[in-house]
Amino acid sequence: MHPDTSVLTALRGGLVVSCQALPGEPLYTESGGVMPLMAEAARRAGAVAIRANGTRDIEQIKAAVDLPVIGLVKHQYPPFEPYITVSMAEVDALVEAGAEIIALELTDRPRSDGLSPAEWVSVVRARHPGQLLMADIATHAEGVAAAGAGVHLVGTTLSGYTTASAGAPSPDLPLVARLAETLAVPVVAEGGIHAPDQARAALEAGAHCVVVGGAITRPHEIAARFVAALT
Repeated sequence: MHPDTSVLTALRGGLVVSCQALPGEPLYTESGGVMPLMAEAARRAGAVAIRANGTRDIEQIKAAVDLPVIGLVKHQYPPFEPYITVSMAEVDALVEAGAEIIALELTDRPRSDGLSPAEWVSVVRARHPGQLLMADIATHAEGVAAAGAGVHLVGTTLSGYTTASAGAPSPDLPLVARLAETLAVPVVAEGGIHAPDQARAALEAGAHCVVVGGAITRPHEIAARFVAALT
């Protein structure tokens, strides 16, 4: 079974809106219901896909909007640092929820199961050969390794969030450009994009599509930027 790569074509040149709210954030509720509203707003604006965390939100979003979903599960496994879809149980759940693309953390940080990023991709592909996979990486070397391991997209999601990428610019457009020049698979610009001109610059740097989250779907972050500017 081969993945449906037409989904990748649908993402080309477009905006993916990350609709996520974690426990403790103002838009998080135990029963959900908020992220589908965010997803509908994104759809009306012309977004080409949604990025969402957790099977509950993914299922609710897919019931509300007819857009592809990049699904992930954020969960910490202390003392290990990787936290974006790092277990097979999480992958299985995302497949069951219907996520067209599954995001996996493929940084060089040690995993709880001891697998290398390439080994992890191999295990996931063997179990779910028809599933599109996106690598969330932080450095150029990690992106090259992820593409070589067989993922279908590489995203700059974790640039600046790992020790190896400390001090990287935000958004990391140089990383987007370098990956786009190097890789045969599509590059997703994600992380630190707060303004439309930055999103446009990401496409001009070679990104296949652009993911924007907090600048659209986290009103407390948006309000905080205004407050900081006024004070």
